[in-house]
Amino acid sequence: MTRGAVVLPDSFSSNRFPLAGTYRTPEGVPVGVMEKLGEDGDVWTAHDDTYVADGESVVVLARYTATHRVTGRPVDVRVAHHFVVRGGLIVRCELFTDTALVRDAMSP
Repeated sequence: MTRGAVVLPDSFSSNRFPLAGTYRTPEGVPVGVMEKLGEDGDVWTAHDDTYVADGESVVVLARYTATHRVTGRPVDVRVAHHFVVRGGLIVRCELFTDTALVRDAMSP
C-alpha cells in the first residue's frame, strides 16, 4: 500500500510498543498503528538519521517525539526499524525501541 511517498509493509511487528502486534495487511499499519497513535499523541514525529543497508535488509535509526494528549508527558525515544525490501517494496518491518519510556509517557 502506498501513502504519499511511503510504501507500507504487509507485515509490521512490535512486541511491547503500545498497539503492539503483528499487522499482516497493508491497511493494518496505518489503521492499527499510525491512526491510533495520532489519537493519543500530539504530532508523533519520526526523525530519521541513519540508514544501513545490506542486501534485502535496511535498518533505519531514528527518534520518535510526541506529547501524549491525556498525560501531557513528552515522548522522546530512540528507535530502530528493520525493513525487508523485495522487488522495490517493503514486505516486512520490525520496530525496536525502549518501550518502557513510551509506556511511562502514556500511563496516567
